Amino acid sequence: MPLFFVKVFNYEYWPWWLFYLPMTPYWIYQAIRAKSLTFFTAVNPGIEAGGFYGEHKTEIMKNISPEYLAKTIFIPFGTDFEVLPKLLIDNNLQYPVIGKPNVGERGNSVAKIHSETELRAYHETANADYLIQEFITYSIEFGVLFSRMPNETVGKVSSLTLKEFLSVTGDGKSTIEELVLESTRARFQLEALQKRLGNSMQEVLPLGENRLLEPIGNHCRGTKFVNANHLINSQLHDVFTKVAKGFDGFFYGRFDMKVSSIEDLYEGKNIRIMELNGVSSDPGHIYDPRYYLWRAYRDLMWHWKRAANISIVNQKNGVKPLPFSEIWAIVKGHFG
Repeated sequence: MPLFFVKVFNYEYWPWWLFYLPMTPYWIYQAIRAKSLTFFTAVNPGIEAGGFYGEHKTEIMKNISPEYLAKTIFIPFGTDFEVLPKLLIDNNLQYPVIGKPNVGERGNSVAKIHSETELRAYHETANADYLIQEFITYSIEFGVLFSRMPNETVGKVSSLTLKEFLSVTGDGKSTIEELVLESTRARFQLEALQKRLGNSMQEVLPLGENRLLEPIGNHCRGTKFVNANHLINSQLHDVFTKVAKGFDGFFYGRFDMKVSSIEDLYEGKNIRIMELNGVSSDPGHIYDPRYYLWRAYRDLMWHWKRAANISIVNQKNGVKPLPFSEIWAIVKGHFG
């Protein structure tokens, strides 16, 4: 099927503005309830603009206990490259590592870096502050959307999304490129894969061999989002209440994290958080290809109402939403 028709009939591939357009009246309704067009900026007073756009990852991560964090180094724009190898040694980081912008989303400019040569290339093309982060080898990656009402002690995990990374399985006769062309999801990434893998796309994979094509767990880079809400229980609520406990002013957001096993997830151990996103976080499970559009909108409405309720309580406690002029400045800065 032509990719154009795949996009038309599968909302997970729709442009963000098209997907959210039918939700506009509901958003206006929540703004009326919260008595502010920018009510969302009062949801997380501990994060810039509540985590709407433009927040700095380092400012968020410093509020999370090191017990749960992936090791991360902040690299200011203009840093001399020659100091980076020593920084990696001092922080006990070994290749591969992850490079990512300090301000950004949707996997833009995120790369897995395997050597000092690749790190130099990444550093020389970076046009802003960025982070070097350890590559977590745990096999299970989740997006965990957590929220807590300001007047309650225990929060709630309302979305658990398992991430299946883009890969192909060999049949003993087809090249990687041919295998990609047989997969609708992989076909969307064909041009990017050809650019990154080059001649390796012509390699023939042995029968049954699974080859990871994209190590970055973002939907726009081919990762499949799988609804794992059946795993949510009271233990999970308690675990992420504990994880978020030390972050004053955080009430709503999504943890992107890896864990060694489901059992460890419930026990709150061997968890490594790569980043935390604020009020603009989606409940990722709604992009499961098996999900229905009406259920996606239903779940999205629940989360928007939850955010509005948090904002209302915070406003009663003295938190003021940002003026619309400041939000407009953030939007213009973000989209150029």
